[in-house]
Amino acid sequence: MALHLQTFSGCARRRVFNKVAPCAVSRLVGPIRVQVRWSSATTEPHQPDAAGTLKGEPSSQKHIEFTSVSYPNIKRNDRFATLTLEHVNYFKGLLGVESAVIDGVSKDATDDLEPFNSDWMRKYRGHTKLVVKPGSTQEVSKVLKYCNENMLAVVPQGGNSGLVGGSVPVFDEIVVSTSRMNKIRSFDEVSGTLVVDAGCILEVVDKFLQENNHIFPLDLGAKGSCQIGGNVATNAGGLRLLRYGSLHGNTLGIEAVLADGTVVDDLSKLRKNNTGYDLKQLFIGSEGTIGIITGISILCPQRSKALNVAFFGLESFDHVRRAFKEAKGQLSEILSAFELMDGHSQDLVHTVTKKKRPLEGKHSFYCLIETSGSNTDHDTEKLEKFLEFAMEEGIVSDGVLAQDETQIQSLWSWREGIPECLGHWGGVYKYDLSIPIKELYTLVEETRERLTLAGLVGNDEKYPVVGIVGYGHMGDSNLHLNVPTRRFDKAVENALEPWVYEWVAKREGSISAEHGLGIAKKPYIGYSRNETMIALMKQIKNLYDSNGIMNPYKYI
Repeated sequence: MALHLQTFSGCARRRVFNKVAPCAVSRLVGPIRVQVRWSSATTEPHQPDAAGTLKGEPSSQKHIEFTSVSYPNIKRNDRFATLTLEHVNYFKGLLGVESAVIDGVSKDATDDLEPFNSDWMRKYRGHTKLVVKPGSTQEVSKVLKYCNENMLAVVPQGGNSGLVGGSVPVFDEIVVSTSRMNKIRSFDEVSGTLVVDAGCILEVVDKFLQENNHIFPLDLGAKGSCQIGGNVATNAGGLRLLRYGSLHGNTLGIEAVLADGTVVDDLSKLRKNNTGYDLKQLFIGSEGTIGIITGISILCPQRSKALNVAFFGLESFDHVRRAFKEAKGQLSEILSAFELMDGHSQDLVHTVTKKKRPLEGKHSFYCLIETSGSNTDHDTEKLEKFLEFAMEEGIVSDGVLAQDETQIQSLWSWREGIPECLGHWGGVYKYDLSIPIKELYTLVEETRERLTLAGLVGNDEKYPVVGIVGYGHMGDSNLHLNVPTRRFDKAVENALEPWVYEWVAKREGSISAEHGLGIAKKPYIGYSRNETMIALMKQIKNLYDSNGIMNPYKYI
């Protein structure tokens, strides 16, 4: 009923309490005409952004165990050759530019190699002695052809912002970085077709598209460092999937290089091309196991003129489900995001950042809703009706609406900042899962109970686990179950795995919704794929990479 005007991020904003009278709702919503959100929190605390600077601080866990030690059952394949100075000199001669090769064979380059050897979660660490940075598809072809002929294993690496150890070496594989391949090749404003090099940073591309009144169909917290090629190779999902769909649907064409140096030129710019097998789909989500993506053609929608963001507090997961159902029905074509966050996740973000909370008081659950469309009056009217209904029905307990771009970014930071904040204490066990929406949060509750009963959760250094949180993309039925820890501990890992995957499999869910499999989920692929499907994947791997040099030791 009452409206209260209070300070929010230095700007005025209106807050909603309890039920809101119909006549008051119209005063709650202010249309946002420009969509900008790239300065919000990143998910990787020690990765460089587009400008080469660091965002945030490294995780407090100083020591990173070698993957070969953490996973003693994985043995180096004796078929692979050991790097020699002759190999290094070949790559130096091929690439020409001194900065295109980081040589740890002829000299000590430990510090320079470390960012390529370890992941941002500080959980996986390899032993590479050589990083090569080809600057073109032709150079990638020559690099892989030489490696294949000389049995040198390679790991393709983009922004290295992955979460399953898929982009870092296990042993002494050569890292092939796409960072120098960072050109925007072309953009057609009429069709929205964009062609880019694989090494283009997502944030840079999205800013380019903003200048051309378009938007990239993918958005991630890691946008400041992740690369488009890596996004496609892992079939990244992100925050815009509800509205724009997956990369399987938006990717029009791919240019890639196979293990033997063969260039796969399928860089179509057409939405329709019904001429045989759609082979580009094999590379989307392949995680660099059959080749290296060097170029992408992708369909980009027009940027919405009107944007609104609301942040709500709710008292139960049932209320969250009801809010989502009503949002789909009432906001339909303008609904672009519906993000779920439990109260535990927001408490930890507040503990780390010390920021003023968007809402007064605490709630069991929070959701962030974003709408985007082309008609401000139309969008405002639909949102007003939804808010009126949600408040009057008691679905939403409290909420705020962003009134300008600064507030939009601030509200989004409470969702996008979760991964970074969870790494504050040391390590994080991360599970990216697709679960039927009815039971989406049940897993979090049962995990919390399981680890607590095991005596692993506590408030001081005696206990490895800081807490158990759940958040994710409600619109995609995608849960991020995260267990922040003071240290990586086998007792915690053994309590979680394979129990989490067994739980998901019983409900016919997926053990990887958008992060991929990498090395983390290699032993567990059978929980989501049957023997026939795994055998077919192995056949494809053997066909395109008969020597097995592409990203070995990973899921396939």
